[in-house]
Amino acid sequence: MLKKVLIANRGEIAIRVMRACRELGIRTVAVYSEADRDAIFAKYADEAYCIGAPPAIESYLNIKKIMAAAKESGADGIHPGYGFLAENPSFAYSCEREGIKFIGPSSRVIELMGSKIAARKEMSRAGVPITPGTEDAVSDFREARKIAKEIGYPIIIKPSGGGGGIGMTIVQDEAGLKKGLEMSAKIAASTFGMPEIYIEKYILHPRHIEFQVMADAHGNVIHLGERECSIQRRHQKLIEEAPSPALTAELRARMGEIAVQAARQIKYENAGTIEFIFSKGEFFFMEMNTRIQVEHPVTEMVTGIDLVKEQLLIASGQTLSIKQEDVKMNGWAIECRINAEDPLNNFVPSPGKLRGYRSPGGTGIRVDSGVHTRYTISPNYDPMISKLVAWGRDRDEAIERMKRALYEYVIVGVKTNIPFHKAVMENPRFRSGELGTHFITQETTLIDDMQAIMAREKPLEEKLSQVFDDSKRAAAVAAAVAYTQMMQKNPRGGADS
Repeated sequence: MLKKVLIANRGEIAIRVMRACRELGIRTVAVYSEADRDAIFAKYADEAYCIGAPPAIESYLNIKKIMAAAKESGADGIHPGYGFLAENPSFAYSCEREGIKFIGPSSRVIELMGSKIAARKEMSRAGVPITPGTEDAVSDFREARKIAKEIGYPIIIKPSGGGGGIGMTIVQDEAGLKKGLEMSAKIAASTFGMPEIYIEKYILHPRHIEFQVMADAHGNVIHLGERECSIQRRHQKLIEEAPSPALTAELRARMGEIAVQAARQIKYENAGTIEFIFSKGEFFFMEMNTRIQVEHPVTEMVTGIDLVKEQLLIASGQTLSIKQEDVKMNGWAIECRINAEDPLNNFVPSPGKLRGYRSPGGTGIRVDSGVHTRYTISPNYDPMISKLVAWGRDRDEAIERMKRALYEYVIVGVKTNIPFHKAVMENPRFRSGELGTHFITQETTLIDDMQAIMAREKPLEEKLSQVFDDSKRAAAVAAAVAYTQMMQKNPRGGADS
């Protein structure tokens, strides 16, 4: 068993990993930037090391500093969380070279799956359905025009090394092809350092459905069902749920088997996610995420399996503690990402100090967070405050519990996207399970719905705002102190004579 694990991340995911370590008797090491000196995760760990200034490039993306902290602390494992260096093959290779266990797949697999072109080839060899498109990078306009004609418009141009939708360009006809190629290649080169791009058929009315897989070093591979991740803004997920309202039991079994097949093909180890584009009963491989996902709690809620514990056990050389037949889906879970951003102003980030914070609770509610009252949401990092998860016996109960939890959530000091989540939970199309990756742009009444909910419903945070208002509380305390002093001087309360 691993004895000491360094968590190369921050915020809620750092705490999430530390919790699993603590339950397994594994000591933890935090690394933090100067901006996170007083963050909860840095205090929760058994040891903590400051690794630099707030910009991520000087701290959370600095492999040398993180490895130095790992060696100084004597950590025998490193958990990368998600984001930052989680899917960086150089980081995984540094761990391998130093004899520190990287809690994730090998650097070889990360690099292989990091190239979307190479990943498509591997999945094709494994018999996984892939969208029609190129097998190699596209280098000139004539080649691209030929391929586009063969597969038919619309098409989508993607960077081979991309992620998060960055650099993707949808082209509706030949007139926009040349400009689309140039734009995607330019963004790919500047953002990912890889100018290679490829072409796929653009699937109309897509849903984003992903399968959680787990694999150990002994050849055991299982899947833990799917997550529906179609509610997105600019290719960034906002709401996830498990299971998907689109899948039948038969389709779930078929897609799950293919996800396991995909993981076996590349000799995968640890937790990973096979992501599919789903439309009209058909599904196609999109990409593989070689790490734990932000949305992993919904899978934990419906299966009862602690995915991070499984990661740690696998990294310690143990076999999977569960078999495929042990995986049972119980009820429904929905996750809302609570972000410090203004949903009425194009979701612009809203960094700042939290003057008041009280998370919801009650039956079926889980909150993964790394913040507290007087915590400052830094402009240097992702503005996510927490992940709010609701479980119910069925989808309707999960939605109603989420609505109740959103009402209970008290966050004073910054704008949040809670009104957006409230509007989605009441949206008839969402409630019917009619989802798609264009949901937000298609549901043009969402802003009006948010405003109507805000006008109709006086949230708990507004009712309690005076409790959390520093200036009012300070004034009240000052008045009480002055009154007490006056009464001590003159117990009868009259004017001094």
